[in-house]
Amino acid sequence: METWTPHRLVAALAVAVGLLCGVLAWRWSWFIDLRVYELGASALFGGDLYGVRFHVADLPFTYPPFAAMLMLPLAVLPIWLSAFLWAVACVVVLAFVVDLVLRSCGAAPTGLLLPAAVTVALAAEPVWSTFSFGQVNLFLMAAILADVLRPDRRRAGWLVGVVAGIKLTPLFFVAFLVVIGRRRAAGTAVASFAGTVLVGAVAAPGASWAYWTDVLWDPGRVGGVEYAGNQSVLGILSRLLGHEAPTSLWLLVAGTTAVVALASAALLWRSESPAARPLAACTAAYGMLLASPISWDHHWVWLVPTVIALWHSGLPRARPVAGVVAAVAFSRAIWWSPFRHGREYGWSLAEGIAGNAYVLTALGLLVACAWWGLRGSAPDGPGAGAPGATSGVRRGVRRLLA
Repeated sequence: METWTPHRLVAALAVAVGLLCGVLAWRWSWFIDLRVYELGASALFGGDLYGVRFHVADLPFTYPPFAAMLMLPLAVLPIWLSAFLWAVACVVVLAFVVDLVLRSCGAAPTGLLLPAAVTVALAAEPVWSTFSFGQVNLFLMAAILADVLRPDRRRAGWLVGVVAGIKLTPLFFVAFLVVIGRRRAAGTAVASFAGTVLVGAVAAPGASWAYWTDVLWDPGRVGGVEYAGNQSVLGILSRLLGHEAPTSLWLLVAGTTAVVALASAALLWRSESPAARPLAACTAAYGMLLASPISWDHHWVWLVPTVIALWHSGLPRARPVAGVVAAVAFSRAIWWSPFRHGREYGWSLAEGIAGNAYVLTALGLLVACAWWGLRGSAPDGPGAGAPGATSGVRRGVRRLLA
């Protein structure tokens, strides 16, 4: 067993999961989003990029043309091989995220911690959903965290811009980079995003025009906003109101939530606990997920690094909070209540709490992170909660406004 190093165990796990996914794709109609990516990439050779639909679920391609260009290899590979390679890459990227967050918290993954953590993380509902659909969320999260948590990288920020060219929501991290004082990285992110738009416009001018003038502004194109899988402010408001929430109400609530998330993340980032920085990045991600009109359950892979960051942050009472977040991520609570065909509109109070679990957890985390940031993020110990907390609030506000 001496030759079975942690990284080799992760590689073996990746191959095992890849083989499973390859078989599932070969025998059954799994990985419907991966199949949509394949159709979108094929459309670049001659077809309507935003007119193609996968017949099993009638799903259209919804990303910018640049994303379809990155997925061109899928157009020539058989689906079982695409699913195998995709799953292997997802496991490797998940291991990268776990390793990066642990190291950023000052907890190097020694021994079997890394392969064990990755194995456990695979059972989290958003992660397994990402695998079963063949989604890109783990890649986006890894790129964002690499840019944010490794500021010493040359041209830090360009990865945020590139993944924003795949899905627009990572542009939220441009604002995060600004509020934490990394304006050069924010500028790099904007420039690289503009580059993806230009590449898409040159390669597919008609599709680019259709995307930026029409497809982008139709959230209903990707599914009903009330569906339980949509864990966003617009989703919970619509379910509470019994109909799709008015745009003005959504913008007000989503905008306020985004501002609170950015402020909380900035306070944590500038706190006295450097180990809180991974949690600050996750806090910003929740602002992004909550404010987006559509945030499907597989977008919530951020729950995994959040649990790790909370557990190792050293913040007061963070570990019990980590337990709650883990319970939500692994319990599949959002699927306990009746869903589909508008049944979400008739949820009882208990069903609403379970069915909106990701949104409610994120809102609770925003409050907790704001509290940790304002109190100065003093570590656990006999002095936690001492009278100095008031001065911590003043220091926190000053740091945020600096």
